Amino acid sequence: MLFIAGEQAHSREFSEEAYRLAGQPKELVIIPGAGHVDLYDRVDLIPFAKLTSFFQTHLK
Repeated sequence: MLFIAGEQAHSREFSEEAYRLAGQPKELVIIPGAGHVDLYDRVDLIPFAKLTSFFQTHLK
């Protein structure tokens, strides 16, 4: 399970708690300077390389 949260997102604590409770494989990525909605449409902040590598590794 891949969790991606903005460093400044009000919902970050929920992502961190869900990550803590999740089983393996799991990864938590915190995007510096990003809020919650920034990760919807600010393509310069979306971690496309992380998404690609995580799914290539875990979706077989």
